[in-house]
Amino acid sequence: MKRTVAVVTLGCARNEVDSEELAGRLQADGWTLVDDVELAEVALVNTCGFIESAKKDSIDTLLEANSLKGHGVTRAVVAVGCMAERYGNELAEALPDTDAILSFDDYRDISARLQAIVAGEKHQTHAPKDRRTLLPISPVARAEVRNAEYASAVGAGGSLFRKRLGNAPWTPLKIASGCDRRCSFCAIPYFRGSFVSRPPKEIIEEATWLVDHGVSEVFLVSENTTSYGKDLGDLKLMEKLLPELSQIDGLTRIRLSYLQPAEMRPSLIQAIAETSKVVPYFDLSFQHSSAGILRAMRRFGDSEKFLHLIKQIRAISPEAGIRSNVIVGFPGETEDDYQELVNFVSSAHLDAIGVFGYSDEDNTEALGLDGKVDPELIRERVENLASLVDELVSERASARIGQEISVLIEDSELQEGRAEHQGPEVDGSTSFIGTDFPVGEYVRARVSETIGADLIAEAI
Repeated sequence: MKRTVAVVTLGCARNEVDSEELAGRLQADGWTLVDDVELAEVALVNTCGFIESAKKDSIDTLLEANSLKGHGVTRAVVAVGCMAERYGNELAEALPDTDAILSFDDYRDISARLQAIVAGEKHQTHAPKDRRTLLPISPVARAEVRNAEYASAVGAGGSLFRKRLGNAPWTPLKIASGCDRRCSFCAIPYFRGSFVSRPPKEIIEEATWLVDHGVSEVFLVSENTTSYGKDLGDLKLMEKLLPELSQIDGLTRIRLSYLQPAEMRPSLIQAIAETSKVVPYFDLSFQHSSAGILRAMRRFGDSEKFLHLIKQIRAISPEAGIRSNVIVGFPGETEDDYQELVNFVSSAHLDAIGVFGYSDEDNTEALGLDGKVDPELIRERVENLASLVDELVSERASARIGQEISVLIEDSELQEGRAEHQGPEVDGSTSFIGTDFPVGEYVRARVSETIGADLIAEAI
């Protein structure tokens, strides 16, 4: 008998891909996917557990879904995703009305899990574990384990199911999962596991499948895109993958996410800047610019090295888009450290900057560090830096007036889309006035005005 399920996605682009893979598996086993939670027997909530605000959003969404039970068709609420994996039985105890908290290990058998839950069976919630211990320490040794794990799965790309849950002309495409870095503020490696690349053939086949299903821009996502290929024995595999992706008919844009500054190399900069269809867009995760704070974060670099990297990029591609995130108030951050970050941000001329205040996270080294910054001072520094960032990105946008750009239309009613230097959902947008372009069209245009980080353009 067909069941109905609504997949609710919170968090990052990697979660969006996971949701579409779950949806693909469920549809293949006879489930009917619906958009409205109130019309679904099962609400499948893909949670985010990265920072406190994301956790709160996940809990609120689960509570809201639980409130629907008994008033319509909704019979079960099930949590998956990073928060579910990270907290397991602890989350189950905190939210007893939620019918099940599933682990990543349940994804392969998601249909059977949901059928059992709807039938009234009690699911045994998992105890969280360090997923880095599930694979060999050596990256190259992981390929054999990974191939065995996925050998029996079929679907998009030859190894994974996928069902598009929207009709946007762009979509994320996961090229790897997990992370081998040990940043002291980040718990992602703990609950996502070690870094594992997908083989190029699989990525190319999935990209082709996506183009056949209405996509013209793919956003390559992972926890650390600059590490792609190291477990497959080739540290420059990305430079070989990009030209192959660019040969796919119907694919117009290729965009990379989350580039680790310490792992950037001249050949990758050149590949991004010069490969056909790859947009000159650099999502560089600086996090800070003070050498001392970066070492405490278990990261590398400093203001001088980062500015040199930016100079290298702009030497090859002057109009490239460069975005980053920074953390303010990390344990031990002095006023001098903070001013170092302010000076760096002021000199970098970035197109978009996310400013986040530090907060303690479970299963991270930073949780036990001395020198915690007063929360009120963190809030003050975040507000001041965010205000400065608004001015700086506005100035950067204004410098593009008169520049020719290519805009992918994403909203026909608002006549709004994104230029090549604007990443999905986080980097501002480009709008037209008095036009009637359909969603999915690429429009050559010239920037005429700006509003903050957003551009207004005139079609050429």
